[in-house]
Amino acid sequence: MTVKKMKRRAILAFVQNKPGTLNKISMMIRRKMYNVDTLTVCKAKAPGVSRMTITLREDDEAKVLQVIRQLEKFTEVIRAKELDRDQSYWREVAIVKFELEKKSLEKLQKKYQIEILDAQPHDIYIVQIAGPTERIDSFLKDLGAEHFIEIARTGVTAMDK
Repeated sequence: MTVKKMKRRAILAFVQNKPGTLNKISMMIRRKMYNVDTLTVCKAKAPGVSRMTITLREDDEAKVLQVIRQLEKFTEVIRAKELDRDQSYWREVAIVKFELEKKSLEKLQKKYQIEILDAQPHDIYIVQIAGPTERIDSFLKDLGAEHFIEIARTGVTAMDK
């Protein structure tokens, strides 16, 4: 039995930077039975406003529009919209700690332009890789799960072109 991979969607929301706003939004999404894939929040240019990128997996366009309409009903939400994958940049960062021979690391460094943050004894490295999620996933696959010690990922952030 094959599991169907649903389309990843990104919703950009500008919200008032107030306590409880994130909880209110995440509770609404949970009530709609969606699983948030990633969530990133940062200050926006305007004072007192935060910029939120929410990714979830959903093929049904109507359901995504429903989430956006529900978001826009909140007084804390200034504006929300879906980002078109072809008309925006989607990026994330991963910091990965792993054990690997130096020669293999050099091959990965050339292929993925990873930044070495730390080299420890016994061929243990901590690196940073940034870019589209697919690039990070490909790097992790090439590295091999048997080499992982620890990984931290930021989640997707996105911006219109």
